[in-house]
Amino acid sequence: MQTSFCNKQIAKIMKRIIVGILTLLAVTAGCRAVLKNLNAVPGDYYAAVKTDKPLESKYTAMGQYPVRSFATAVQGKAFRQCKIWYPAELETSDKQYPAVIFANGTGIPCSKYEPVFEHLASWGFIAVGSDEESSWSGLGASQSLELLVSLGSDKNSVFYNKVNTEQIGISGHSQGGVAVINAVNTQKGGRMFRSAFGASTTKHELSELLKWPYDISRFSIPYFAAAGTEGSDAGDGKDRNTGIAPLWSMIENSARMPAYTPSVRARRKDAFHEQMLCKGDGYMTAWFLYTLTGDIEAKNVFAGKNPELKQNQNWQDVEIKNIQ
Repeated sequence: MQTSFCNKQIAKIMKRIIVGILTLLAVTAGCRAVLKNLNAVPGDYYAAVKTDKPLESKYTAMGQYPVRSFATAVQGKAFRQCKIWYPAELETSDKQYPAVIFANGTGIPCSKYEPVFEHLASWGFIAVGSDEESSWSGLGASQSLELLVSLGSDKNSVFYNKVNTEQIGISGHSQGGVAVINAVNTQKGGRMFRSAFGASTTKHELSELLKWPYDISRFSIPYFAAAGTEGSDAGDGKDRNTGIAPLWSMIENSARMPAYTPSVRARRKDAFHEQMLCKGDGYMTAWFLYTLTGDIEAKNVFAGKNPELKQNQNWQDVEIKNIQ
């Protein structure tokens, strides 16, 4: 009897191991296929994104500020190079600016989506990217934040006294979505982040297999989770081994967050995993304008009796919690 029981337990364990290996191999192959087909984000992507509502159209378009940028080599960090985009007026202005730190997806350094940074800077943000290759721990994002803060304190820097350290957000895609959670929860300076956007965040089960653990149950700052409805993100809707950021994963992550955390969950229709960098950008911009700067018009995307996001035909599976 005991031998039979042990054999059954061993069989169960072996089955789990085999399923885990097959899942990891399948998803790894899928990620490679996605990355192989992923080109750099085109400079005019915002003009090609189909919008459905006025505020989505407004924040998908370029903002009012001309943009400048500069790159700097970095030593002793999780990345070799950092690049920062900012409103050109910053160089002569006396005011401080909000900032957003970016965490890269697998195989997607900031050089592959520079227009996204330029777009955010055109709306008045300082946007910080890097060439980090493995972002999941949040270390690179934390070090990017540290670098920006140090530049804000450097009298020889264009950013001297120009960084509003009370208005810093963090954004990440795919593996970078995992980095967002870990940077806030576990890394030095995590408490400085005031708002977060995670695009197509790798589902928890897959993250564990890839040795990218994260714990969203401790996440307490405003959080917008977005993903696409197409196969590479959504999977087939039945098999938990399919899809990088399926709806069930988004629902589980939302349920694990503290009950008081302001949060938004939404999926962009007709969007594949790699397209969320572009198709989610307009509402990402609105999210940071609202949660970091208090922009009243941008707030209308997420708050009130009829938030635009819930009326938008481009988006589905919308959940908004703790936002009035």
